Amino acid sequence: MPGTQSRSLPRVIERPQTELEPLYRVVIHNDDVTPMDFVVYILERIFFLAEPDAMTVMLTAHYEGQAYVQTLPKQEAQTRVNKAHFAAGLEGYPLHFSIEPE
Repeated sequence: MPGTQSRSLPRVIERPQTELEPLYRVVIHNDDVTPMDFVVYILERIFFLAEPDAMTVMLTAHYEGQAYVQTLPKQEAQTRVNKAHFAAGLEGYPLHFSIEPE
């Protein structure tokens, strides 16, 4: 028919399948030097926990020696732990986090 345009379907582009980055658990370890309010601050600002959750994690670590913080892709977990260690170091605190495979 004159005046009609033919429509073509959009071309599907196949992307190679990539593996998801492995997940790691972030764990905070208690120490007898780092102030509790600083720990809560780090958990809120670097790990983005809400204040009640940050308090619970901090108290769990305080009473049990360590506490689960959150699960993240490996690279993100390492980045946040490094930021937390750097911030604690600037203040002279030995605050320590570790990561372990999920």
